Amino acid sequence: MTLQQRTELLTRLGAYMQNNGHDWQEAKEMAKRANQWFVPEFTDLAAKNIAEAFLQKEKLEQWAKHYNIPDENNAPKTVGLVMAGNIPMVGFHDLLCIFITGHKQVIKLSSKDDVLIKHLAGKMKEWSDEIDELIVLKDNIKGCDAYIATGSNNTSRYFEYYFGKYPNVIRKNRTSVAILDGTETAEELEGLADDINVYFGLGCRNVTKLYIPKEYNFEALIGALNKYIHFFDVSKYKNNYDYQLAVALMSNKFYMTNGSVLLLENAPLFTPVSQVNYQYYTKVEEVLKDVKASEDVQALVGHYGIPFGGAQQPALVDYADGVDTIHFLMYLGKEEKLAGSI
Repeated sequence: MTLQQRTELLTRLGAYMQNNGHDWQEAKEMAKRANQWFVPEFTDLAAKNIAEAFLQKEKLEQWAKHYNIPDENNAPKTVGLVMAGNIPMVGFHDLLCIFITGHKQVIKLSSKDDVLIKHLAGKMKEWSDEIDELIVLKDNIKGCDAYIATGSNNTSRYFEYYFGKYPNVIRKNRTSVAILDGTETAEELEGLADDINVYFGLGCRNVTKLYIPKEYNFEALIGALNKYIHFFDVSKYKNNYDYQLAVALMSNKFYMTNGSVLLLENAPLFTPVSQVNYQYYTKVEEVLKDVKASEDVQALVGHYGIPFGGAQQPALVDYADGVDTIHFLMYLGKEEKLAGSI
């Protein structure tokens, strides 16, 4: 397929998702039955973000032009793609990158998200016979020319063992943080509530750690978190909250809560579902230095980074782990330095 054909097909896919017809509604319902974390509220949000931020013709054309992606890929490679499943369609951006650059891909879906991507790939195949060769879904992805794999810190060691001798992008656990300075407006705090709670906090762009100035007044923040008090109606979330509350009580730890989110003064960046850690600071410059040096931070939210409420709205050029996926794919087989791990 030519670049123009690929762009037109992706634009059609975006329109399909926005039209929200019967087939797409049915696929989303099946995904919900397969994974109780995939509630309609967040599956619809993920679909909206993909359709509006990724699958618009003008945005796709500008993206391709920025990288000088040729009209035809005369030496396509086969890229093995291992997708995560922590939030709905989290692996779609990688699929998009491989497709727009004209490579073939063999995808191993996550068992947690094996409905939505399969459905979208199936729609593309309905519209173009050539997709059968370009997008293949398999459990076994051996024999590819390169690999992109996303998983936990544990699975990354498995990926390194099997894929390390090939050009690869291997992603590990990441999370996001926010720096507050006490001047945040009610609207900004509501945006922070989104950054914390959207997708139940399961995404790498969810804020799980707050850096807060001394003498910070938590009252407005706790009030803003009430936007997601309805999480208590989701049994899987409520079970997590109840368990973490019990742990805090038995450990005799000081905590604050609005009834659905626990706030604990704690150093770690990563937190269990329903919990957010916070840490006081005296010099914001020191916090910025530590955050920028950390390999575990995906995004920084606040007046020093992404605006509050924007963490879960990545653009086409917001690559996971800061690794430029398009650059990696454009130079497959063209540079010796890409023969190892990125």
